[in-house]
Amino acid sequence: MADEALFQFLHHEVIQYVNAAENGETENGRCITKLESMGFRVGQGLIERFTKDTPRFKDELDVMKFICKDFWTSVFKKQIDNLRTNHQGIYVLQDNKFRLLTQLSAGKQYLEHAPKYLAFTCGLVRGGLSNLGVKSVVTAEVSAMPACKFQVMIQKM
Repeated sequence: MADEALFQFLHHEVIQYVNAAENGETENGRCITKLESMGFRVGQGLIERFTKDTPRFKDELDVMKFICKDFWTSVFKKQIDNLRTNHQGIYVLQDNKFRLLTQLSAGKQYLEHAPKYLAFTCGLVRGGLSNLGVKSVVTAEVSAMPACKFQVMIQKM
């Protein structure tokens, strides 16, 4: 439990630091981009460590199952609540109680701040997928906190 609290505190402080460095409403996009790129690099490193002794994946659905079960459990101490796909390269990962949003209000009061708290995780997933050979675009949406959905669009090469 202590490591979970430390991770949440570190995540919050990184957001505050990047936000203060970018300074202002007009720089919100730059702040989100910086957080996403930080997450991308961390995701690359984590997936390397987690898949060291894992056999190769058969297809992209197996990769997404690994992300939802093993990767998500290692980082957030729980599995994704729901994985959906249209079998055409779009996956939706739903977390009904996302740990990095639970400290914010459960209502819509802080909804406009949610993208900053999700950008790092979008990068984390994109970086992990990138190191597994899957080029993707990851976006997140929140309609009611602390639930969120991550949409992964696979880029065909």
